[in-house]
Amino acid sequence: MQAAVIGVGAMGKAMAGHMVAAGHEVFTNDIDADRLAASAETGATPIASLEEVAGKAELFVVVVVSDAQSRSVTHALLEAGVRPGSVIAIAATNHPDTMRELGADCAAKGVGFIDAPVVYGLQGAIKGELGTLCGGSKENVEKARPGLEAYSRFVEHVGPLGAGQLAKTCNNMLHWAACCANYEVLLLAKRYGIDAQHMREVLLKCPGKNITLERWDGTKFTWHEKDMDVALDLAQSARTPLPLFGQIDQLVKTLGPDKVKALLYGAEAEYLGGIYGAMSPEEGALSD
Repeated sequence: MQAAVIGVGAMGKAMAGHMVAAGHEVFTNDIDADRLAASAETGATPIASLEEVAGKAELFVVVVVSDAQSRSVTHALLEAGVRPGSVIAIAATNHPDTMRELGADCAAKGVGFIDAPVVYGLQGAIKGELGTLCGGSKENVEKARPGLEAYSRFVEHVGPLGAGQLAKTCNNMLHWAACCANYEVLLLAKRYGIDAQHMREVLLKCPGKNITLERWDGTKFTWHEKDMDVALDLAQSARTPLPLFGQIDQLVKTLGPDKVKALLYGAEAEYLGGIYGAMSPEEGALSD
């Protein structure tokens, strides 16, 4: 199929490459000229004009950062005259309400629209093993599926517009909760004189292991504030109490990659304003 990837940073570039490898004719577009030029390395055809891209593809995969950027790209494509029957797929993590809004705008022009956010991050994109969570009509998801499957280990149709973003939010909530739980667990081990990295390796062999713990060294804490804001806004709109995630929202904002590195490999770790290292045997640390 003819597909366009709008936004070719590290993830978008990798996704475009897998689509080319799967036999699709792929066009790329990005406001960053250097990124756009680099996307040619994948075998895709870079096009600087979004208006020109609009007339060339039947599937548009939008890999941007924010809801505002998703709106901007979608509206620009519609104004440029995307062919009726084409599908715009938002691979970014956005609010479900934004998807419903943009879906209505696309429907008015006879253009299909789905939300198709991805999980498994940059490494999943590089390996072509992302998971794609789709919201929208079955017809539009199936139209987009051949392109989405090129970079995905699975393409799951979750429900109507916004359902893919809701599924991504649910995944993010579990991820950030695991980040907080992992930190507290390993901090406790550290206090009792057990090397936190060694305890992590032990726990990865136990039932309590989680994927977040497996990838703990690479967790960058880049989007936790945005992710939790969406989660709590959805809970507020649904009048659904989520007291645990009210706590997670506050706790995860205190963490970061430097703190995880210190916890795993340093002598001391910081948590909630306190500095904690191993206790002495006299204080209760485990000893021979």
